[in-house]
This record gives sequence, C-alpha cells and structure tokens, in this order.
Amino acid sequence: MIYRPLLQELLFAYGPCGQEDAVRDICRRELTPVVDETWTDPAGNVIGLVRGGSSESDAPAVRVMAHMDELSMLVKRIDADGTIHLTPLGTMYPGNFGLGPVAILGRHTTVCGVVALGSEHTTQESSRIWRTKPDHGDKALDWPDVYVFTGLDATALRQAGIEPGTRVCVDRTRRTVVDVGHDYLGCYFLDDRAAVTALLCAARDLSAGPAPAGDVYLVFTTDEEVGGVGGGYASRTLPGELTLALEVGPTEPEYGTQVGGGPIVAYSDALCVYDKAVADRLMDVADELGLAPQAAVLGAFESDASHAKAGGHTPQAGLLCLPTLSTHGYEVIATSAIPAMVSVLTEFLRNLRRPAD
Repeated sequence: MIYRPLLQELLFAYGPCGQEDAVRDICRRELTPVVDETWTDPAGNVIGLVRGGSSESDAPAVRVMAHMDELSMLVKRIDADGTIHLTPLGTMYPGNFGLGPVAILGRHTTVCGVVALGSEHTTQESSRIWRTKPDHGDKALDWPDVYVFTGLDATALRQAGIEPGTRVCVDRTRRTVVDVGHDYLGCYFLDDRAAVTALLCAARDLSAGPAPAGDVYLVFTTDEEVGGVGGGYASRTLPGELTLALEVGPTEPEYGTQVGGGPIVAYSDALCVYDKAVADRLMDVADELGLAPQAAVLGAFESDASHAKAGGHTPQAGLLCLPTLSTHGYEVIATSAIPAMVSVLTEFLRNLRRPAD
C-alpha cells in the first residue's frame, strides 16, 4: 500500500473546520511537483491545475474536490475551575468519538484535555450522569452531558489562548491507522483524508501521463462539514461546468452498498440530484476497469458537489465515494478502495467529453 504513509501523515494532521492549515501544507507540498500550477484561494482552498492534453474544443474543464476539514468541536464556555464545555463542529455526537484525549488548539499553546462524562459509580444524585446510564437512564449521550478536564484553571487556559471558539480535535494518539482483518483499514477521519489521499495520488498519475482531456482543477476544500463553504466558492470562481466530489460513502442495507464492494457512485443525496450523464459515465468507467461499482441513492448525506449545485454555483455535479463502514464514527475502508477511486477518477478525466446537445 504505497499510499499508506501519506494517508497516515494526513490523519495525524489536525484540520478542524476553518483551521485546516496543517492539512493544507501537506497538500501543497504533494501537489507542487506534479501539477502545472498551485495556489491557495481566498477561501483557503488549495488548488492544483493539471492542464489538459487535448486540442479538441469539446474537452471541458473540471473541478474535482476532496475536503481537508474534519469533524471537530468548539469550546462553548469555560468555568472558573477550568472545566471546558463543548459544542460540535459538524454533525456528530460524543458517542461517535467516545470519551478520551483531545487536543485543544489554543492561539498560543495546544493543550491536551480529556472528554469526560463522570463516574459510572454514581446514583440519581448525579443527575447529569444518571440520565445517560444504560442501566437506569433514558437519554442518549449528548454534548451538554460531557465536559473537558485539562487540569488547568481558567486563567491558565486563557494564557494558552483557549477561549470560546477555540477548536478541539480528537488527539493524535487516537489517529493511527489499524489493520482490520487482512483487507481493511480503520481510523477516525478517513472522512475525508482517504479521499484527499486518493486525489493526491491521482495528481501523480495524471502527471505521469496520459494527460486529462481538458484542464482539471484539483481542489482541496475548506469547511465542507459546515456547509460546503470552500467548495461552493471554488465552484463559483474556477472555470468549468462540472464539480465532482470525492467522499466516503455509507455502506448500509438501506442503500444496498457494502464496504467490500466497488466504488460508490451517487445518483442523489439530501441536497441534489446528481447529473445522470456524469454518474452513468462513472459507472461505465468503473465497470470497464472491472471494479464492480455500486450505484446509490443517498439520504442523510451532503457533499461539496451537492452544496455547490444546490447553491447554484455549478450546473453539473457528480459524487464518487469510497465505500466506508461507520461514516462519521470510527471508519473502515477496504485496502483496495483508494487505488480503485484513483483508477476510476483518472480514467474518467482522461476521456471526458462535453455532452452532446
């Protein structure tokens, strides 16, 4: 798995929404040697341009996006004793990550804290804990039920630059890729670091040739988890009529998708209906490569591409996904999923033509 060191480096990098600097640095480093131009736009997106090799006028420019940000938390308030209360930055609950160490990214110092609920050995007198206990309570664990312990008081936290709005991330000690069985990998934040890895690998392959049919803008976006902000801006400001997002894709019976199956091609999600011609072409490419693609109509799902289309920033949108177990939790993908996405994407881009009128 030649991509694994890069994937691990990306997973170790903190990238909460609006503070993706560490991930952005890796993407720029990897892109610069293999693309024709690289820059960062006003939204914080990293963009690499691969110029098309076709002289035909019907070869359109395409924007391909993978997002740099990760699910994280914000400091909501700090008590006088230094207890930190959180609110989510993205859609997840404490149970998605569990109790344990977090990195609090202060303006001056990063501080390690521990997300805690309190002792299981309590009675109704500790009502906040009691109501969530599986043997007595009747309420699912939510953000007001947990807190962060740092061992520091409010004054020390203020000196570290920790205040309401400070980003809080799952600590690096819990971000190591593990082998699951013989054919799978597991870690938090494969959404969307696995797709970022695939897009960087695709940049290398396109650089080695053959070139894509038309110009390709490889866009590593900001703030996808809170509304597709970076992707919307890039779709509005970059050339091209198609925004193609690379994402994790849920593998559940309701969608007929499996984690051990081929790439997932979405035909719709909660925000838009993806362009059928684009989805059909992705399916055909994956079929021709013998990758057994999985068509899906997704429900509670959004992407940079669907945000862009719903907002009127792109006339065409597509979504290609890595089949993923437990999206927005401790995620699992097949070891073959990233290479399969790279193969489908590069073949799609090398043979893309403008649809006939």
